[in-house]
Amino acid sequence: MEVVDVSKEARLSHLGIIPENRRFNTFLFDIGSGNTKGGFFPGNDTKTFHLFQLDWGTKTVANLTEKRCGDENTLPNYYKQLARVLAGAENTDIVYAVNNSGAYPLSDNIAVSGGIAWAVATLTHPELIDNPIVSVSFDEIRRFSEKLYTNFNVFSASFLTGNINRAAEKEAAAAEINRVHKVFDHKSLLAGTGLMLKIMRQFESAFETKHFFLVKNGQVGWVSAYVDQYAEK
Repeated sequence: MEVVDVSKEARLSHLGIIPENRRFNTFLFDIGSGNTKGGFFPGNDTKTFHLFQLDWGTKTVANLTEKRCGDENTLPNYYKQLARVLAGAENTDIVYAVNNSGAYPLSDNIAVSGGIAWAVATLTHPELIDNPIVSVSFDEIRRFSEKLYTNFNVFSASFLTGNINRAAEKEAAAAEINRVHKVFDHKSLLAGTGLMLKIMRQFESAFETKHFFLVKNGQVGWVSAYVDQYAEK
């Protein structure tokens, strides 16, 4: 059985997740629990792939933040220490990794996959529960991150489904929202969203508009592309 390395997995994820009509102008990054990986195709073919990789993931950020909190386990202290952890990650790794990838001038679309992308997409747009990809803006995710800290109760299933009228849709959305809260607690949502924002921020510019997309089912993307690739042989 062939071993799929990080670069090949990232390439296959791109092939499996990104539609063909956006393949060559989209930068994809997948935020896992222990790292972040992704990349883009710099030319008009799929032979060359530029890998993007960071040793930062949702759990990595959360664990380091918890460690910095010491014995003071309050939410305000966690939030303060999280800001410091993310600032350090941004200054030492994220800025360099994005710049080194060469993705900024070549990618009009920025797609985010991984568990935190699914969680954020579900909590920001519960009405789009059946959509596998949700379009968002940087400011929208920034406001979401702030509200996670200041008013977490508004992300309960009962609150978020209040404006959904059809019973079947309401039930499906509530079930998915509850599933998010089982996978991510309050602090891990803050950590993962914060990391996502730091990466997205590198593509924000007053002079050029980038389009951001959250991919809910990205974990199956590389597997689908892997199967398709070998089915063709």
